[in-house]
Formats: sequence, C-alpha cells, structure tokens
Amino acid sequence: MRKLLSLIAVLPLLFAPAVASAAGPAVKLDRADVDTADMVSLQAGARTFVNYCLNCHSASLVRYNTLTNIGLTEQQIQDNLMFTGDKIGDMMEVAFPKEDAKVMFGTVPPDLSVIARSRGADWLYTYLRSFYRDPNTATGWNNTVFPNVGMPHVLWSLQGERVQKVAETTHDGKQVTRVSYELATPGTLQPAEYDAVVRDLVNFLVWIGEPHQNKRKQVGVWVIFGLVVLIGLSYALKSAYWKDIH
Repeated sequence: MRKLLSLIAVLPLLFAPAVASAAGPAVKLDRADVDTADMVSLQAGARTFVNYCLNCHSASLVRYNTLTNIGLTEQQIQDNLMFTGDKIGDMMEVAFPKEDAKVMFGTVPPDLSVIARSRGADWLYTYLRSFYRDPNTATGWNNTVFPNVGMPHVLWSLQGERVQKVAETTHDGKQVTRVSYELATPGTLQPAEYDAVVRDLVNFLVWIGEPHQNKRKQVGVWVIFGLVVLIGLSYALKSAYWKDIH
C-alpha cells in the first residue's frame, strides 16, 4: 500500500513536463465579452461565420433551421445565410473536399461545432486578433497564440496586415529581444470595429456549441426555485409532525 501511494504521488510529476510542453508558451488571453442572449450579436456572428468560415470549416452538429433560435426566420436564413443547394433542415456542412483541404493546408480544417467549448471564448477571441505576416510559413501568415498555424488569416481584409517587429535592446547590461506588432496595411475596419466583428463571431461559436443553453439556464432557475419551495414545505411538514412529540 505504501508503494502504491508513493507511485500515485509521483505520477503527476512525471506527466507535468509533457503537459507543459503540449500547452506551449503561455500567452495572455484577452477577455471575450460574449452574451448568448444578445440576438443582434449572434445574427452578426452568423453572417461572418457563413461568409468567412464556412468555406473551409463545417459546423456539422448544427442544422441551418437551428438559427431560428436567434431570431431569424427560415426565409431569412435561406436568403442570407445559405449559398448552396442545401435545404433548411440540413447540417452546416462544407463542400470543400477533405483531401484537397489536407493538401492545401497540411491538415483537414476542424469542425467548429464545439470549438468554443474546446478552446474557450477568450482563446478564440485572442487568436482571431493575433495573426501577422510571416514570409517563412507556407500560408504567409503566423499567429502569436497558435505558432506556425496552418490556417491563413481569412479576416485580413477586415483587420489589415500586421507585421512583427524584433528589436535588440540592452537592459541592466543584458541583451534583451523585444517583439512587437504593428499594422502595416490598414483593413476596411477600424481596430475597435474589427474587435466587435470578432466578438460577435466568437459569441456565435459559443452559442452553436450548445444552442439550447439559454433555455437550459431559464429552466434551471425554475428548478432551483421549485426545490427551495419543496424544502420549505418539507420543513413545515416536519415541524408540524414533531411539535406534539416535543
């Protein structure tokens, strides 16, 4: 038993380096102020998603008619968010062949149905705002959150082209390398406007990860309220039952 306990205590130390290596260098994530009850934001995010993301990434766990839950009619979905011969009840699949995608990007673009639940809203928000030009990569782009990512910056026309600046300085007698990023070519949007577009897109990705989460939360409030009432009634019944005995 003593040997078993010692082995259990050592196991986390054995796997810690591997976990740290897989996680990569720590990057400060910016907070994504998402609100899945904001229908206007979700509709804007859906528009960005189908125009810029659905060309390569699918959302195969979500049907087009599920978007009626964000305040859209089926006709609005067909007219504005469907550009192929898909039917309103079909899944949000991509027509881009996986074999061609693997040849072009080196890997098949992941399905985005639950990417927000996997990566987190803050990670996605920071990632989509952290691309910069890098001539040493196959796509010509790199990312500070996901180094050497195979995905090009599909929103570059909105954000513009950022470049990396590396400067060598001396601090306390030591050589220090400072890395900064600046906007070399402006996009069609101002930085604050681009951040708002990314926020809406991330909000939509959070929502499709669990389209019924708002309803679930509402039901949860009523369930808790019902349990509180039942606890009160149970206590009153217990008091009435035992009052004559005590």
